Order: sequence, then C-alpha cells, then structure tokens
Amino acid sequence: MERWMDRYCRLLDFLMAGALAVMVVMVFGNVVLRYAFNTGITVSEEVSRWLFVWLTFLGAIVAMRHHGHLGVDMLVSRLPDAGKKACVVAGQGLMLWVCWLIFSGSWAQTRLNMDVTAPTTGWSMGYFYLVGVVFAASAAVFLLYDLWRVLSGQLRGDALVMVKDSEETAEFHALQARLAEEDRLATQAGAAPGPDAADTQRQPRG
Repeated sequence: MERWMDRYCRLLDFLMAGALAVMVVMVFGNVVLRYAFNTGITVSEEVSRWLFVWLTFLGAIVAMRHHGHLGVDMLVSRLPDAGKKACVVAGQGLMLWVCWLIFSGSWAQTRLNMDVTAPTTGWSMGYFYLVGVVFAASAAVFLLYDLWRVLSGQLRGDALVMVKDSEETAEFHALQARLAEEDRLATQAGAAPGPDAADTQRQPRG
C-alpha cells in the first residue's frame, strides 16, 4: 500500500514540476513579448491561473502523505501514547469530514460548470473545480491509511505526533537527536579500555 502511495506522490511531483515549468515559461515569455514586441500570449494569464490552482492542491496532497502540514504539537507531544492516539483519531476524523465537504462541494461545482467555458482558452470550467475532487479523494485515502495504522498499533511514541510547529523546529529536534547519539557513541568509546590499557593490566606488579 505504501509503495503505491509513494508512486502516486512521485507522479504528482512530476506533474507539479511540469506545471511550474509551464507557468514560468508562459509568464516570462508573455512579459518579454509584451515589452519587446508589443504582443503577447493571449491564454498566458488564464492557463497560469489554472496551473497554479492545480499545483496548490496537488502539493497539499503530497504534504498530507508526508505529514508536512504545519500544526501545534506542544500539547500532543507531551501526552502518553493513549492520549496521542485519541488526538490522532479525533483529528483524522475531523479531517475526513472536511474531505467529504470539499469532495461534495467540488463535485457539485464540477457538474454545474461543465458546460461553462473559460473566456480565452475555451476550456470547460468544470475541470477547474475538479481538482477539489482529486484532492479530497486522495487525502481521504491517506487519512484512512494513517488511521488504520494507529488503530492497529503500528504507530507508537513520537510517530503518533503527525504535525509539527515548523520546519525549523523539526530540523532542530533532528539535530538534537543526532548530537545526543554522537555523544552516546563518544562516551561508549571513551569508557571502553584501549589496547594500551589492557597491556598495562597484564604486566606483573614489581
């Protein structure tokens, strides 16, 4: 299951990279054409706006998979495992409800605007709102998988804290853990007797 989810997120990464590249080319090219040749790409603004919306929602899916969304873990991280599990179950349940709201609303807008066309590209506006359906369905799958791992006892301790205050805080905690491990290894190496000490112990006392 995790392998398929990782492959799906990798596919989304490629799609986001492609969308970003197209946005840069179209916006930059439109600026150059407008100021240098007094012309431009008619669909540049509209296509860039569509790609930006899709890129944002697809990025939110990948962040959901890697628990990259920011949150407040000051209280949850200090709770015992039972309290952490209760918070995770409650949080996942609320997010699943929000996913349902996004799914139902986006699907309704998709059906309603399927026959409405965009001004410059002529594309159906239903595809503009379809990204909400994709996000809600994908996020719900990730949430249900994490919820199953929690209820089945596969996650314990710090793994139950699925949010982080900031990227800097997470990096700081990782650095602290690495330094503590290095100190522990250095202490063990210093406490172990070396070969010179062993030879000294073997010499008879005169």
